[in-house]
Amino acid sequence: MSMRCPHKGINTHACVCVNFSRSLVFAFLSYGIAGSTNVTGDQVKKLDILSNDLVINMLKSSFSSCVLVSEENDKAIIVEPDRRGKYIVCFDPLDGSSNIDCLVSIGTIFAIYKKTTDDEPCEKDALQPGRNLVAAGYALYGSATMVVLSTGQGVNCFMLDPAIGEFILVERDVKIKKRGKIYSLNEGYAKYFDPAVTEYLQKKKFPQVTQVSRRVCLQGGNLYIPALRLLYECNPMAFIMEQAGGMASTGFENILDIQPESIHQRAPVAMGSTEDVLEYIAICQKHAKK
Repeated sequence: MSMRCPHKGINTHACVCVNFSRSLVFAFLSYGIAGSTNVTGDQVKKLDILSNDLVINMLKSSFSSCVLVSEENDKAIIVEPDRRGKYIVCFDPLDGSSNIDCLVSIGTIFAIYKKTTDDEPCEKDALQPGRNLVAAGYALYGSATMVVLSTGQGVNCFMLDPAIGEFILVERDVKIKKRGKIYSLNEGYAKYFDPAVTEYLQKKKFPQVTQVSRRVCLQGGNLYIPALRLLYECNPMAFIMEQAGGMASTGFENILDIQPESIHQRAPVAMGSTEDVLEYIAICQKHAKK
């Protein structure tokens, strides 16, 4: 079974992933630092810029979107009137691009919303909670190219067959274990952790986002990141987790219930196996009462 979807924007993202997969083979030889930082403070590489342009151009060419929000752009992109559709697409075009030189897996994350009014498209149209998502997913470019996708009816995984240039269904209705045996976070920032996070880590120790999320989906467990972009990282990954039977929370609020106030807003997130996330929530609430 190949990847076919009634949402034109999703099919466009599949084409983007095919192009990325072909380009990345030689990327570490061809592209380096571009000498700038993006709106969220990350160092921008030439491949970040090229991938961002590729996503934007292909989405505009699909005639399915009206507002685009990218990690690499300060403001939302309003699609030209003669190329507009009814969807809003928020995306991180190349998550983990700092790993390219090390040949570590990188990915693309996307979230698709539907415009809720008939007014002229504007940045405010993108400020929707994750509960409004029509579809979300991510692509992982590594030893193979995989797309993990949900349209609100479970989670399916597709692998790119380079011989035919098509994504083939390899895992249907993926489910996360209720409790896992792994946790994942960058302990290099341990001195900045809240006391609740430190306590949670102690309990686990003693009895680039897409790559880790794939492992959590397969093996269960918990992924914690203290500050992740809400619209194009937290929401799509939380949507995938919930559709797979998992959970995503700040420790006090479900990620998908947050009403965004700005397009590059950040939020702390713990996501993964339900029992692991509930354990984290209980610790956060205990510390909040102190």
